[in-house]
Order: sequence, then structure tokens, then C-alpha cells
Amino acid sequence: MTTWPIILLTGAYLIELLAAIYFTRATYKRVAGALAGGVAVGAMSMAMIAFCEAIGWWQVPLASPPFLLFLGLVISCSPIYLVTWRMARRFGRRGLAICIGIATIIGPPRDYLIAAKYPEWMVFSPGVAPILADAVAYLGIVVVGHAVMYFVAGPATADRLARSTGPILQVERGN
Repeated sequence: MTTWPIILLTGAYLIELLAAIYFTRATYKRVAGALAGGVAVGAMSMAMIAFCEAIGWWQVPLASPPFLLFLGLVISCSPIYLVTWRMARRFGRRGLAICIGIATIIGPPRDYLIAAKYPEWMVFSPGVAPILADAVAYLGIVVVGHAVMYFVAGPATADRLARSTGPILQVERGN
């Protein structure tokens, strides 16, 4: 991938991140947690790209500095954790598990479609192993990033937007 596509895509994902911050009503602490999750996943993804290239499962030709790809990964993954935070806040562990499952299932077909359209960005080797490795990568992207955000910003229920279980809700349920 050349420098300009990475810069343009990172800019588009930055707009998505700002929209996610606005629509999820995330606090500064939650945004910091999402960005920390993005940094952790960016490092993990760069390592996974290198590992899978070394064993021949895929190739990601980089014509630009690797730091740009890392920055793009940080910015593009951070909105995911704001969404998983809201899902965990609203639906608990089941909601988070559904997010993980969806990412793991739709991630590989998404990457294969992108690789088919832009082979200069990524090329997959034939076989099942690259598909499974890509699915594991998406599983790790959601799990690791959300876990880092949890450790930095705390559980979803600790935020000021968390639902109360106080007497007001008990009275309203009784009506």
C-alpha cells in the first residue's frame, strides 16, 4: 500500500472516530481507553502481519513507512472499542460476545474482498489457514482492544452514562 491511500484512509477513519466519540457520548477517560486499545491492537496487528508474511499466509507490500500503517490501525480500530463499550453497557457480556462473533465472521470476507479489488495492498495465499488466521486476527482485534480499554477506563457500568438500579427504576417498573 502506498503512502497516499494510507493517509486518505486514516483521515476517513479519523472522521469515523470523531463521529463515534460524539454519538457514544464517550468521556475523555473512555476515549483515552479506546485509543490505548487502538495502540495495543496496532502493535499486535503489525506483529501478526509480519508473522503471517513470514510463514507465507499473506503479503502486505508496504511502500510507505510502517509507522503510517500502525497509525492507521490505531485510528481505525479505536471506534470499535467505543461501540463495544456501549454494547457491553447496554447488553452486558452477551452483547460483547455478539460483537466479537460478528467481527470474527465478517472480517475475513471483508479482507478478501479488499484484497481482490486492491491486490497491491494485500495478497492472500490459497487455503484455509490464511482465512482462519485472519479470523483470529479479528477476534484478537476486538478482545485485546476492549480489554485494554477496560483496564484504562474501567468497566462500562462505571461510567456516568450507566443505567441506575436505584429506587427510581424500581418504582417505574412497578407502575
